[in-house]
Amino acid sequence: MAKVELKQPIVDEIKGYVEQAKSAVIVDYCGLTVEQDTRLRKQLREAGVVYKVYKNTLLKRAFEGTDFAQLDDKLEGPTAIAFGIEDATAPARELNKFAKEAEALEFKGGVVEGTFYDVDGVKALASIPSREELISKLLGSMQSPITNFARVIKQVAEQGEAAE
Repeated sequence: MAKVELKQPIVDEIKGYVEQAKSAVIVDYCGLTVEQDTRLRKQLREAGVVYKVYKNTLLKRAFEGTDFAQLDDKLEGPTAIAFGIEDATAPARELNKFAKEAEALEFKGGVVEGTFYDVDGVKALASIPSREELISKLLGSMQSPITNFARVIKQVAEQGEAAE
């Protein structure tokens, strides 16, 4: 059996993630301890992020013809990739959170919804709250004026009753 045949299922697996992903962030994971790597994988899994280590040549082959091909120049040395399937900013946010305690983890770059981001760009993306956080903040800010309005109406009604 040829080597290409053995590698094709892995390329197909990566292509599957590429088709579903809203984003991908690549990192150099060298220097992480086994314990750190285990914690990182758990944290990413809980955030709905697919985190894998593949050979750079297989990633390049799977990226051909997609927006993720913008990462090809960054695919050197040890590379792990985090795909954001549901939340486009989750990989950057979760990896950045983890990198604060594990300095060995280094960003290489990322593509979010078709746009390439360098290391600084990925770190800037990491500061964007998740969709759920943004929605809850929006709902909270919408609820506040309504609650205040209801309180004022109640006070006006109570003052009206007291005057009678």
